[in-house]
Amino acid sequence: MSDNDSVLPAESIEHKILFFRGQKVMLDEDLATLYEVRTKALIQAVKRNIERFPTDFMFQLNNQEVSLLRSQIVTSNAGRGGRRYSPFAFTEYGVAMLSSVLKSPRAIVVNIEIMRAFGRLRQILSSHKDLTCKIEELEKKYDHQFKVVFDAIRQLMTPPASDKRKIGFSTGKKGDHS
Repeated sequence: MSDNDSVLPAESIEHKILFFRGQKVMLDEDLATLYEVRTKALIQAVKRNIERFPTDFMFQLNNQEVSLLRSQIVTSNAGRGGRRYSPFAFTEYGVAMLSSVLKSPRAIVVNIEIMRAFGRLRQILSSHKDLTCKIEELEKKYDHQFKVVFDAIRQLMTPPASDKRKIGFSTGKKGDHS
């Protein structure tokens, strides 16, 4: 299978990589979907091999993290039957370890694509950090001569603030900004 014959589009994986506790992670439910297994089956396989998943490989989200996660998700989980426990987050190492626990041809192919996605994300973050350092070095070197240019570049690197208005109609109640 060549690099171009990917089973999954890279973007579908990259959008599932989240940041929690200063680490890039993927949630159990997203991994189960990618592996085409039930979340419960994925967690059972992990628990049968728990010694392979130390805390730097996998951790369970706390209530505050779950609340943050829910506030970022537009749709409700009610249609999925809900969950009785907080999601598990798998770091890059944890996802790699899943390949030794889930032993299907699909799991192997999906794991390869996920590892590539983590690698691409690492490259993007690294190049952004390198660019920021280079700009700061140039700014120190040329001081006030090019301050306007450096300020403009910094503005271009910063994502614009969202000034989108809410969709809907106004009920006239306090706090309604429509």
